[in-house]
Amino acid sequence: MERERLWTPEFLGMGGSNLFLFMSQYIMVAALPIFIMDSLGGGDMEAGLAMSFFQIGAVTCRPLAGRLIDAVNKRRLMIAATTVFFLIMLAFNWLHSLTSIYVLRLLHGCIFALATTAAAAMAALVLPATRKGEGIGYFALSTNLAMVVGPLLGLLLIGNLGSTALFAFVTLLGALTFFAANARRLPDAIILPAKRTKKGFHLSDFIERKALAPAGLGGLVFFAYGGILTFIPLYAKSLGLQAETSLFFMVFALVIILTRPVIGRLFDEKGPDWTVWPGFLFFAAGMVIFSQVQSVTGLLIAAAVLGIGFGALSPAFQTLAVKSAAPSRAGVATATYFWSLDISVGLAAAIMSIVAANFGYSFMYGAVNTAIVILTAVCYYIWRHHQKRIAHIRRARRKRHANEDLPRVR
Repeated sequence: MERERLWTPEFLGMGGSNLFLFMSQYIMVAALPIFIMDSLGGGDMEAGLAMSFFQIGAVTCRPLAGRLIDAVNKRRLMIAATTVFFLIMLAFNWLHSLTSIYVLRLLHGCIFALATTAAAAMAALVLPATRKGEGIGYFALSTNLAMVVGPLLGLLLIGNLGSTALFAFVTLLGALTFFAANARRLPDAIILPAKRTKKGFHLSDFIERKALAPAGLGGLVFFAYGGILTFIPLYAKSLGLQAETSLFFMVFALVIILTRPVIGRLFDEKGPDWTVWPGFLFFAAGMVIFSQVQSVTGLLIAAAVLGIGFGALSPAFQTLAVKSAAPSRAGVATATYFWSLDISVGLAAAIMSIVAANFGYSFMYGAVNTAIVILTAVCYYIWRHHQKRIAHIRRARRKRHANEDLPRVR
C-alpha cells in the first residue's frame, strides 16, 4: 500500500515560513544586545529588556492567537500576520532609539506568537493522519535549524558587516516569510473556520483542555532545555570552551536531523511510548554527561545524547497536543502547547539563574535538570496510564452496548 504524501507544497510553505520566523528571532537574540550596547549606549539591563518585551508580547498573545486562528479565515489571517511581520522587520532599519526598539520588540513578540502558531496549526492540518507524528517532527526541524543558524548569522552580521546589514537581512527574512506562507492556496476545509456553537468568550476559546497534559509535559522538557539554552555560554566560558559553543549546537541539531526519520515513523507506526521512553532515557543521561564536561569531546558527546533525547520528546508532545483536539480546534491546541513552552523557557531563565548562582552549573545540570526530566517521566507514566484506562472503559462500554443491540434468541 502506497504511503500518503508528506512533502506537499503547502506543508513546505508552512515549514519555510516557520524557519524564517524563528531565524529572525534567534538572530535578534544574539545580535540585538550588541547593537543596543555598542550603538545606543545601553547596558546589560537595557539589552535584557529588549528580550523581556519580546517575551511579554509572545506570552500575552499566544492564547489569543489560538482563538483567532480557529475563528477566522486562516489564509487571510496569515497574509495579514506576515505583512505586519515584514513591516516590523522593515522598521528596525530606521527606528534606532531604546524606546522604539522596545516597542518593536513587543510587537515582534505579539506577531511572532500569532504567525508561528498559525503556521504550526496549518502544517498539522495539511498532514495526512497516518503520518502526523513524522510530519510534525520534520516541521519542528525548522525551529531546530533556526536555533543553530540564527545566532551564528546574527553574530556574523553584527560583528563583520554592522547593524545596517543586520537589519537589512531580517527585512529580507520578513519578505521570504510572506512569500513562503502565502504562495500556495490551502483547501477551504483547512482555512475556513468551524461554526461556533457558543456565543461570547469562554476559557476554552483560549486554552484547549484536552491539550493541557501534553503541553505541560512538553513545557517541563523545555524548562530543562531552557537551562542549557540560557546558560551554556557562561557554562562553556567557565570550562574554557566558549569557542566551542557553536559546535555544541551544530552537533545537537545534526543529531536531531539524522534521527528524525526513524523517530517520526516509530511514533506513527508503534505509538508515542516507543519514542517518549527512550527520549527520557537519553535526555536524562545527556544532562548527567553535560554536567561533567571537561573537554571538547565531552561537550560534543553531551550534545549528541541530548539531541537524541530532545529530538524524540519535543515533537512527540507537540503531536500529542495537536491530536488531542478536534481539527476545528487545532489553533487553540497548538497555542496551548506553545504557550506552555514560552512560560517554561522564561521561568527556566529566572529560576535556574538562582540555582546556578548558589550551587554552580554542574549541580544545576546534573541534579536539578536531571530531576526535572525524571519528574516529567513520572508525570507522563501517570497520564498515559490514565489515558489507557479511559480507553479500556470506553471499549468495554461500546462492546456492552453492541451486545445489548443484538437480537436475543429465545
